[in-house]
Amino acid sequence: MKIPYTISLQLLTISFKIHKNHFSTTAAATNTNLTTLFNKYFDRTDVYSWNSLIAELARGGDSCESLRAFSWMRKLDIKPNRSTFPCAIKSCSALFDLNSGKQAHQQALVFGFESDLFVSSALIDMYSKCGKLSNARVLFDEIPRRNIVTWTSLITGYVQNDDAHEALMVFKEFLFEKSEGNGEEVGTSVDSVAMISVLSACSRVSNKAVSEGVHGVAIKVGLDKVMGVENTLLDAYAKCGEVSLSRKVFDDMAEKDVVSWNSMIAVYAQNGLSTDAFEVFHGMLKAGGGKYNEVTLSTLLLACAHEGALRVGMCLHDQVIKMGYVNNVIMATSIIDMYCKCGQAEMARNAFDGMKEKNVRSWTAMIAGYGMHGFAREALDVFYQMIWAGVKPNYITFISVLAACSHAGFLEEGWRWFNAMSHEYNVEPGVEHYGCMVDLLGRAGYIKEAYNLIKSMKVRRDFVLWGSLLAACRIHKDVELAEISARELFKLDPSNCGYYVLLANIYADAGRWKDVERMRILVKDRGLVKPPGYSLVELKGRVHVFLVGDKEHPQHEKIYKYLEELSVKLQEAGYVPNMASVLHDVDEEEKEMIVRVHSEKLAVAFGVMNSVPGSTIHVIKNLRVCGDCHTVIKLISKIVSREIIVRDAKRFHHFKDGLCSCGDYW
Repeated sequence: MKIPYTISLQLLTISFKIHKNHFSTTAAATNTNLTTLFNKYFDRTDVYSWNSLIAELARGGDSCESLRAFSWMRKLDIKPNRSTFPCAIKSCSALFDLNSGKQAHQQALVFGFESDLFVSSALIDMYSKCGKLSNARVLFDEIPRRNIVTWTSLITGYVQNDDAHEALMVFKEFLFEKSEGNGEEVGTSVDSVAMISVLSACSRVSNKAVSEGVHGVAIKVGLDKVMGVENTLLDAYAKCGEVSLSRKVFDDMAEKDVVSWNSMIAVYAQNGLSTDAFEVFHGMLKAGGGKYNEVTLSTLLLACAHEGALRVGMCLHDQVIKMGYVNNVIMATSIIDMYCKCGQAEMARNAFDGMKEKNVRSWTAMIAGYGMHGFAREALDVFYQMIWAGVKPNYITFISVLAACSHAGFLEEGWRWFNAMSHEYNVEPGVEHYGCMVDLLGRAGYIKEAYNLIKSMKVRRDFVLWGSLLAACRIHKDVELAEISARELFKLDPSNCGYYVLLANIYADAGRWKDVERMRILVKDRGLVKPPGYSLVELKGRVHVFLVGDKEHPQHEKIYKYLEELSVKLQEAGYVPNMASVLHDVDEEEKEMIVRVHSEKLAVAFGVMNSVPGSTIHVIKNLRVCGDCHTVIKLISKIVSREIIVRDAKRFHHFKDGLCSCGDYW
């Protein structure tokens, strides 16, 4: 009985994979084995049988075997046709095998199939995946009449090689050719695959006008309601900072898959909108019966990290274990990051030590976590272990190492690794690395050296660099360099009120009151407003928010009364209010009242009042903690015998027994 074609193809595929390791190294013996297989299931001289085998192996993900079949076919002197090359070339792409790809290209050229659209599209894709975009572009330009597959291959190639701008230029060229070149309607040629590639480029360019323009094209050609297009569009708007537009796209979707829900949760989590992220997650549970995955949990862990929601993060960690994702490297890294940002460096280390496999991101997350807690020695120990384990540090790893050195004042270690980056690890320092070094030098009092380092930079200077130098000038009262830093900051970030206020305070410290007044007039004339400071404290699964002088919280009267009681004990402990951060033209009594009602003091008082004696209090501050609050919280930790962990905009402070982990160096 004759075996049906599909079954015989499966049998041949299986047999090929089983026997490939037993073929003799001699061509004659190999041919005999292959002849036996083909005689049993196929006609071995039939090119269509070989094409089917090559395609079946490629579709099954067996790219090596697919190329091996192509090679044996050629050794048997079977002449390929136009259907032979696309799958063989795609196998080269999957393996990033440039040499085999070039050989396939050469054979396609010899047999006259290079100009075939499917062959040329596969070649463009292969060269792009192998990082040879110039080859892909030359091949593309030589095609006399291109189809949408060819255009999409080139656009996708540029996106994959981080040249989103050129990808959009190619799409613009495509639109022009279709509308002007041959009069063909764009809608008759563009498809959802092309649109998704173009929107992926928009995500990387992060330009609202460009994203809206491509969105308009999608509407015109009727692809705006395709789920994959909508998911990518949602991400494109989010990368432009247009969260509301992302939400509108999401809400307008007729159907949503797990990618849609995960994308919206990620948008909110990445923008620090943790409450909204969990609101979308609850909607996902209602709509999809709880069909979430590891990506969902990873983004929710990020939301917990931003919010400092430790209890929720621990519940998510339990869910990760139950669902069997705990050995997933990406998931485990998210757990480490969550615990670090929720103030639990020890729990993060336990999760890190429990990982069966670690990649560079896992090591870097642990180094960064220790660094932000001020545990620079532990951060460097993990870094040394990483090197001993044979894991090569990357760009982000060195940012974490230098930031740890900066937070602890490890000047010698910082210089050592800053210089070793390019010399020993072939990682060129970027603006973030220079920023860490400027901060490290400035805090240590080497302000002139920090300024000279900025001047010697080969990369573009940003506001973080000049901001670090300006902050150091405030600490060390260097008015001249403060003015230089401020001038650069006013050009780079003119709407940031904080720089004007900081310079005004530096002038005030120097007694230059006319300059103080000039700064205030500038702030008023330009309509600048300093962002309000707020503090969060998590208690029994709920996050409580406090503003400066807050009287909205239900317990505000009890909080102020408790602060009055603490004030007496603070004065007995020798506390004298530090009012350097308050405007200089406010009278002394008002200054003292202002610093007394800072949001972090209110949050700490609320935490002490409403938690079990001996338990740790966790507070998150959106701005840098002020000097007076830092002193007060140190004393409170001793008075009430509590550990108080405060995460500000820069780092963590662990207050215990009247001391802080930062050693008053922050």
